[in-house]
Amino acid sequence: MVYRITVLDHISDVTATKLRALLPDGFTLDHGTARGDAHMMEIIADTDFAIAGQVGVSSDVFGAAKRLKLLHKWGVGYDNLDLEAARRCGIKVARTTGSNALAVAEFTMGLLFSVMRHVSYGHMHMQRGVWVGGRLPRDNFLVSGKTVGIVGFGAIGSTVAKLLQGFGCNILYSKQTRLSAEEEARLGVTYASFDEIIERADIITLHCPLTPQTTNLFNADVFRRMKKTAVLINVARGGVVDEDALVEALKQGEIHAAAADVFAIEPLPADSSMIGLDNLVLTPHLAAGAAETFTSTVRHMFRNMQLVAAGKPVPTQDSLVD
Repeated sequence: MVYRITVLDHISDVTATKLRALLPDGFTLDHGTARGDAHMMEIIADTDFAIAGQVGVSSDVFGAAKRLKLLHKWGVGYDNLDLEAARRCGIKVARTTGSNALAVAEFTMGLLFSVMRHVSYGHMHMQRGVWVGGRLPRDNFLVSGKTVGIVGFGAIGSTVAKLLQGFGCNILYSKQTRLSAEEEARLGVTYASFDEIIERADIITLHCPLTPQTTNLFNADVFRRMKKTAVLINVARGGVVDEDALVEALKQGEIHAAAADVFAIEPLPADSSMIGLDNLVLTPHLAAGAAETFTSTVRHMFRNMQLVAAGKPVPTQDSLVD
């Protein structure tokens, strides 16, 4: 029997070719050629397995699947997948746990340096033929020696802590379940409450999932309580930050600067108020992708599909709906 895999995202032919080169025997692969639920409902209808990268999968899309055995998230964040609809439809859902931790952590560091040292600001002006050396809009800060607050301390957050160890930073972390004293010592981190982090940190990086509890976690009140020299880095989910409040805080100088790779609406609308601020670095949801992790992540997804095709369960750490 030949099983059909469909990537719901609108990907390039180049990416599709790379995916097909890794296909196990007995599987074929198609992909989206347009955006939106109507197209996804069309292409999911007669597929055995589906992959969702950055696209959300609604109840309507799940309902259109006639023989879908498994929807696999290409990554770890699943807030844009209607898991209850998947359960109602009897469709398994899985993710690639831990697959992008290093890629996202390194990207976090890149955003951090870009926003602290005006890398993006300088690059933008140099591309326009304008030399802004010595005429920066605000202070240029070192990362070394700063107090860094990491909100969300799973695989990504803990990897960020490891990367920061060489910079002499005082690293605070928040997590529902505190680490052991031995683990804290190994990572060089100190447990802190959310309030302590927002009041003490020079740099705050977000790595928490989007849940009802974390929606708009960073809002106008929080920005007013942060240091005026503080920097916020969001590579978690757009909805964790109240984007309107962030824009206002940046304009009013309530915080120094910010960087975001994720947004409440993606793609970010061209008329978004987030665009055009010289103290806000924006990237189009790039953090999880790295050439070195492509093969291992894809094989991870394909292995889980092979398990389901053979009537076996997805590993517990990957399973979202079984």
